[in-house]
Amino acid sequence: MSGNIVIVFICRIRQKCLILMAFIENAMTQKMHKILLVDDELDILEFLSYNLKKEGYDVFTASNGDEAVKTALEEIPNLILMDVMMPGKDGVETCEEMRTHSRLDNTVIAFLTARSEDYSQIAGFEAGADDYINKPIKPKVLQTRIKALLKRSDVSGKESKEKTSIESGDLYIDKERFVVIKNNEELTLPKKEFELLALLMSKPEKVFGREEIFNLVWGEDIIVGDRTIDVHIRKLREKIGDKYIKTLKGVGYKFVAG
Repeated sequence: MSGNIVIVFICRIRQKCLILMAFIENAMTQKMHKILLVDDELDILEFLSYNLKKEGYDVFTASNGDEAVKTALEEIPNLILMDVMMPGKDGVETCEEMRTHSRLDNTVIAFLTARSEDYSQIAGFEAGADDYINKPIKPKVLQTRIKALLKRSDVSGKESKEKTSIESGDLYIDKERFVVIKNNEELTLPKKEFELLALLMSKPEKVFGREEIFNLVWGEDIIVGDRTIDVHIRKLREKIGDKYIKTLKGVGYKFVAG
């Protein structure tokens, strides 16, 4: 009888230890994630910073575009949450500048803003943003979106370590340098445009459906606008030409070698 009690007692201790170890591992994983908050309203920065730090994230803040770029290059955050409306250099301009720095290639940039107009969202994605989140948003919902974005950051970081290249016709993609070469001319694309082109070029003539593109480029847990793919395809065509990416109405897109 006493032996059974000892066994039960040991099992309970082991179960508690496993739970504690899982909690510690989760906390350590979250602390590895750096988040940069950019907003000119200090009360919003304080509120978001407080809640994210409670979740175990390493949080940095900036109140304007220039400070955000400086902090981003110093800390290389996994995620940047940024407002659109800021005095001086606004969020869109700041995002564009950040996307010119290769050190931030694996940093996910999301706008967290009250601006919900279509043209504002389009401008954000064209500047190189990965997501566009409208205020107001419930804290728990925001936490879920942040976790999804960080998951995407982790995947991008792993993929960037792979030294791979893709060549098709007169287009060549160097994944390590994050550049596209067309007719011996080097093109620098925003992160999502690059990933979208790399996906289409990876299997010429294969038709990628919209949902498949969303999942593979933006991540299935990330919610983006309906016109996101259309905007990125249009920008790609402007840079590499119309003949490479074909639209199959109601189906998706495919890459055709030149």
